[in-house]
Amino acid sequence: MIASQRIRIVGAAVLAAATIGGLAACSSSPSSSQTGSAGGTYTFWDPYPQFDASADWTKLVEQCGKDAGVTVTRTGYDTSALTNKALLAGQQGSSPDLLLVDNPVVSTLADAGILTTTDENKLDVSAIQKNIIGAGQINGKTYGVPIGANTLALYYNKKVLAAAGVDIATVKDWATLTDALAKVTAAGKKGITFSAIGTEEGSFQFLPWFWGSGANLTQLDSAKAQQALSLWTDWVKKGYAPQSVINNTQTTSWQEFATGDYAFGENGTWQLGNVKKAGIDYGILNIPGIDGGSAPAPTGGEFMTIPVQKDTARYATSKKIAECLTSTKSFVTTDNTLSYIAPTAEAQKEQVAANAELQPWVDAVAAAKGRTSDNLGIKYPKISQQLWTAVQTALSGSQTPEAALKAAQTAAAAATK
Repeated sequence: MIASQRIRIVGAAVLAAATIGGLAACSSSPSSSQTGSAGGTYTFWDPYPQFDASADWTKLVEQCGKDAGVTVTRTGYDTSALTNKALLAGQQGSSPDLLLVDNPVVSTLADAGILTTTDENKLDVSAIQKNIIGAGQINGKTYGVPIGANTLALYYNKKVLAAAGVDIATVKDWATLTDALAKVTAAGKKGITFSAIGTEEGSFQFLPWFWGSGANLTQLDSAKAQQALSLWTDWVKKGYAPQSVINNTQTTSWQEFATGDYAFGENGTWQLGNVKKAGIDYGILNIPGIDGGSAPAPTGGEFMTIPVQKDTARYATSKKIAECLTSTKSFVTTDNTLSYIAPTAEAQKEQVAANAELQPWVDAVAAAKGRTSDNLGIKYPKISQQLWTAVQTALSGSQTPEAALKAAQTAAAAATK
């Protein structure tokens, strides 16, 4: 995902808590009530306003419509606007025929009764990796097909590590990573940079460490969660991570790593192009769990969904368009363009065959986890807000990790009753 598109990867979850009253100011959406089984026009909304009529993505959408015997009218919205418009259109009975949304938004729209299930629309998800499809599942029902996924890992600077005498092969868990940071800072370089800003981005970046400790989002103040937050807090106190992480977005964090002074930078698949532009001799390391192995990092990426229509005859053609857009051929084309990893093993093999540098990201996605998984659904944004608040409070020194997380758990429990 290119840097200018980062916000749609992780920003949409906050909108799950939007009230219906707050949506009343949105303009009404175009109707998709044209009759549907043969010919006609089908509407498709996605979170890619940066793609105009000449873009490959737009051409693919239009071609899939032609293959299904219809004309597809595509409109791209910013993620925030898309979620609000989708909710309002669903209330008004004027939803688009197809809707591509950031994965945390799926539970919001499903809870509002706006989306059909794959049992209803007959989309086949059997080949999709279970951890990726999990972001679109609520109470045993599946509400769409992921077009791809991205996630987080640690970019590392080989030159900085070599100068500090650090062998990356020895970095296997939190202890060995912290040892590496100590050596790097002792050698006069900088350790690690990440985003701990007080928004969904902060939660997104903290989750691999939170989950990597064995903690669960239903219990923010567990001993394991405290270990995760203490890790970050200690890094900042010791100078292994800069104070700027408190205000860093993923973009500004990346800019720090791109200076070439840092040993590690936590960031996503979407920075692959940028790391090459920076001229850094880099490698990719899966974020380690507390005792080793790959920590589950959160998945980003969108789901292809079919909203509820008054004219149910339209579903058959919408299914054809969706199947075209989520075929192996389309997965590879689209996911390479968007810096995504495909959600099926077959398409992933094609991606890696064409670009071996994607293999670490395929591994990272395999270990990843949806933010709304564990059947959290619309509870996730409320929990996430308390999590990023705790991170901010602890890193600023206002409270200990233990006190910050206890306050977060109390607030989250009250918000999700």
